[in-house]
Amino acid sequence: MATTTMTMAKALNEGLRRAMEKNPKVLLMGEDIGRLGGVFRITDGLQKDFGEDRVIDAPLAESAIVGTAVGLAIRGYRTVCEIQFDGFVYPAFDQIVSQVAKLRKRSDGVYTMGLVIRLPFQGGIGAIEHHSESPEVYFAQTAGLRVVSCSTPNDAYWMIQQSIEHDDPVVFCEPKSRYWEKGEVDLDNPPQGLFDAVVRREGHDVTVLGYGSTVKTLLRAAQTAANEGVSLEVIDVRSVSPLDFETMARSVEKTGRFVAVQESPQTASIGSEIVAELTQRCFYSLRAPGVRVSGYSVPYPPSRIEDAYRPNVDRILDAVDRVMGFES
Repeated sequence: MATTTMTMAKALNEGLRRAMEKNPKVLLMGEDIGRLGGVFRITDGLQKDFGEDRVIDAPLAESAIVGTAVGLAIRGYRTVCEIQFDGFVYPAFDQIVSQVAKLRKRSDGVYTMGLVIRLPFQGGIGAIEHHSESPEVYFAQTAGLRVVSCSTPNDAYWMIQQSIEHDDPVVFCEPKSRYWEKGEVDLDNPPQGLFDAVVRREGHDVTVLGYGSTVKTLLRAAQTAANEGVSLEVIDVRSVSPLDFETMARSVEKTGRFVAVQESPQTASIGSEIVAELTQRCFYSLRAPGVRVSGYSVPYPPSRIEDAYRPNVDRILDAVDRVMGFES
């Protein structure tokens, strides 16, 4: 088994490279992704190796990027569109919701929509306005779209390839604050399916669930809790739409308590959906109501105070204390 250590950014680069080597109809399109290699250097070196016809530097026009990719998908190409930052996706919203999400169903399956929209999301990099947002819930609520998020280099490497191969359109959310963190990557065997949640740490007192950048924070919280004698089971949700409730429910039925963590605001959120569904599925196993930890219901703040906005270990452990103390 071939394994190597690389950053999440490099793992995404290698995953894109492998997909392009396997399928000559895989194209990349985005702003400054060619010669520059993208603002995060995810596509570094790919235009040099595959040419300008397959790694396309697009104008600063997200709607045009996605709209062009729709036409290419109808012709059988598989285009990976890079949206430079999460807050830049909104000009393409009409294309994504009105065309990308609907064309496969509208054509009764005549057209596949093999299209991936790469979306660097969430905060933690000290960026300015429009550069640290969590728009995943907009797309998760849109029927016809798949929405996933990687949290490790290994998942980044495999999930980008699995997304490209999928016949439905995928919004691929990349936690930008984790791009430079290293981890082991198995180059031969995908760890699980694209839409499967995974247990990152076993535990028996409380289940904590999250995706993207929050997963590392959950693991830090679990270690701190263990030092205090509380055992947390950490679930990496990975797929935001569809949600793998079977894996989550098995954990909650074991622990009887759960906390859903996200960086986006709480109202009408992924965490809210998780709490609602798990309460319904696991009602007779619950020893406390599910609790949400999230960003606040305000626009993403200036970078100097973003640490107070994002869920941290203290806020997660406070929620753990609340569900642990519910019975008493």
